[in-house]
Amino acid sequence: MDDLNLHFRFLNWRRRIREIREERARHILVDGDTLSYRGPSGEVGCYVAPRPLTRDSNYFEVSIVDSGVRGTIAVGLVPHCHSLEHPPGWGPGSVAYHADDGKLYSGRAKGRQFGSKCSSGDRIGCGVERGSFGAPPAQVFFTKNGQRVGGLGVPLSPPGLFPAVGLHSLGEEVRLHLPPPGPSEDEGGAMLVDSLEEEWGRLHDVRLCGSVLEYVGKGKSIVDVGLAQARRPLSPRSHYFELEILDPGEKCYIALGGGCPHGLSLFPPLSPFSLFFLSLPSPSSSFHLSQA
Repeated sequence: MDDLNLHFRFLNWRRRIREIREERARHILVDGDTLSYRGPSGEVGCYVAPRPLTRDSNYFEVSIVDSGVRGTIAVGLVPHCHSLEHPPGWGPGSVAYHADDGKLYSGRAKGRQFGSKCSSGDRIGCGVERGSFGAPPAQVFFTKNGQRVGGLGVPLSPPGLFPAVGLHSLGEEVRLHLPPPGPSEDEGGAMLVDSLEEEWGRLHDVRLCGSVLEYVGKGKSIVDVGLAQARRPLSPRSHYFELEILDPGEKCYIALGGGCPHGLSLFPPLSPFSLFFLSLPSPSSSFHLSQA
């Protein structure tokens, strides 16, 4: 049975590798290494690269060819489940340097002053310190025209942080300089892209991104409850777990405890542990879970 489970885990890793290698784009025309805004007025354009940064390929740059009407260009890193409806830096676990105001955005729609504004001809770079890949949080840094601007720590969960670009106004065009692919994931990096889906017995209105859980329900009433329930109960050997709240959402209705494996109940008796998100008004709430 253990051999069979290992086989299915291996097949899952291979599937996740294929999925991750596909770049994603919304309202952006991708022509080789050139990205151009092609959305309707007011709609966010977002591009996510096919591979995350790694210890060997830990830095990328974006050259601004044309800043367009407003120069609302964002460059940064996102988890692979980042919604393309939001620019880099606005979604949970993402971070970005925005060219139009020189601010740094980290997991929320409100930024802080970070560097100077950028326009046509400027280069924005983003990378992860090599030493932080094995010791999260990831130490992310940004550059402008080759000069370091600053950095910060960002939660790092499988399968990693992906280069991302946001465009938001007519005429915006950039050239993307991604690092060359590192060693093949099939040769030893397969476990880094395990989505951990097999560890969960039930997910309801919750999106899984590595070890990060994000509420994606409507959040309008008490019945809009999100649930994440582990497949296995606590045991004498594994008797403890904890979570790190990455984004509390609007009201932080996050509950942690035990749950009944036989159905979705709001206040279940203690049994295998469950994580409830109670009628969250914002789908941005997310946290990182770890178990001893």
